[in-house]
Amino acid sequence: MQTLRRVLVPTLAIVGLGYVSAEPYNTFDGEGFPACNDVALVHNATSVDDIVEMVKTASANGTPVRASGKGHMWYDTMCSDNPDTIIIRTEFVNQISNLVLEDGAESGTVEIEAGVTFLQLAEYLHDNNASMGYTLVNWNITMAGAVAMGGHRSAIREDSMVAAGVLSLDIVNGDGEIVTVERDETNDDWLAASTSLGLLGVIVRMKFKIYPDFKVFAIQETLDEDDVLNGDIYGLIAPYATANFWWWPYMKKFHWRYYDKVPLTLSNQEGFQNTFSITDTEAFIAKSTLETGKYLATSNMFFETTAFGLWSAPNFREKTTQKAITEWPVYGWNYDVLIGGLYPDQKPEWEYGLHGKTLELAFPVTLANDMLKRVRQAFDDEAKKGIIMTSTYRSGINIKFGKAYYDFLGQVTYNTSDGADWSKGAIMFDFPSFKPMIGDGKRFNEDFYPRLAKTLVDEFPCRPHWTKNTREVFGNATKNLDPDHLARFKVIREKFDPQGIFKSVIGEILGLYE
Repeated sequence: MQTLRRVLVPTLAIVGLGYVSAEPYNTFDGEGFPACNDVALVHNATSVDDIVEMVKTASANGTPVRASGKGHMWYDTMCSDNPDTIIIRTEFVNQISNLVLEDGAESGTVEIEAGVTFLQLAEYLHDNNASMGYTLVNWNITMAGAVAMGGHRSAIREDSMVAAGVLSLDIVNGDGEIVTVERDETNDDWLAASTSLGLLGVIVRMKFKIYPDFKVFAIQETLDEDDVLNGDIYGLIAPYATANFWWWPYMKKFHWRYYDKVPLTLSNQEGFQNTFSITDTEAFIAKSTLETGKYLATSNMFFETTAFGLWSAPNFREKTTQKAITEWPVYGWNYDVLIGGLYPDQKPEWEYGLHGKTLELAFPVTLANDMLKRVRQAFDDEAKKGIIMTSTYRSGINIKFGKAYYDFLGQVTYNTSDGADWSKGAIMFDFPSFKPMIGDGKRFNEDFYPRLAKTLVDEFPCRPHWTKNTREVFGNATKNLDPDHLARFKVIREKFDPQGIFKSVIGEILGLYE
């Protein structure tokens, strides 16, 4: 590592690049939660040209490089295990330009750089009477990072993959050259770049499709578990612009939330959704309860019951006054209602030491009932042993959906070799759980989680979310991916990055470097 610094730092200092030493490189959860276990340096890029020069120099030295926006990861799968790896942080390369949306037009375009977050773009567009439609993810993610990792909103009627809004990508390849990839579903370059896992290079610019700004409503209802597991799941989700469930397995209840467009004049309310933020008191009670839940199932039962009650009410404030909204439906501008962010007087849960692990797998929506019933069976099998499993996350188990979208590595692609019908879309089972910080740090009934993952991967056609699974899940789930898609992706990977300097653990597990 010291040799690497001696080789690179003098060279890069000539072009004014500044470094922060960092090992490991952590996820948004902070210390103790590595996205990369051991890296040599972290570079805070300041411009597209800066990234280009960085990659050129690294390429000349054969140095591994990975780009990172906000570290929206859960496990140590972002890099390879090469300790010489350099992280290029793109957060400060965040210019927005060339907005084009003519009066009366149905859509327009805008250009954004690598580090632009959803919140930044949403505010910029709203100030210009525009929006990004429904291709949305959380506020604390860069849009380029979401595209690279296949991020998506929960929707079957409307396009939900963030990449569905991309018209072109500028990628810095393994030689330090900017390559523009235009949307073209007949071109393998596009089908690989659309969900690239960062293996083709650094996405430094995107041209994105935008729309006139609009308002939406949000409604939430409580359903009995049996009404979902044995009900018309597709019929509950598909009619709406975006919709999802939250599952409360101990309560045997679901929250069903759905959103759609409304006339601008229907309501003056400006609802703003709380995503991840909590008060000091809430954090203290939650952490105290969940830490004891490592040993006591009753603590977890109490937590789920309490969280269910809290989540039954709108998690919204009136944006203009910061007063709580207490009744459904909620109305407001699209991004504020669909995603929102942090309340100004609160902090995100992870800043209070509320950390988690997760598991997310996508299945054909035609198998939604069977998959959820299989999970219920797994919960019931534990109960027969006297072990009560619960949700240990503030909003329960997140059940999301995705409209079919064709590329090589996306969760909702179709016409694949598994023979399953993905054409109607996918259901995503996203199971976040509290990670204790006491004792050995393992969760209550820790062995249950990998067993459940293995069961679902072995028994169903499914695909992993690229930031929300362990190495072991990726290793097992690779068998469910289309070999032709992997082979064609590998050809493009070798074209863009012949030296393999953008290699990651996931790419290695998928066999893209063999």
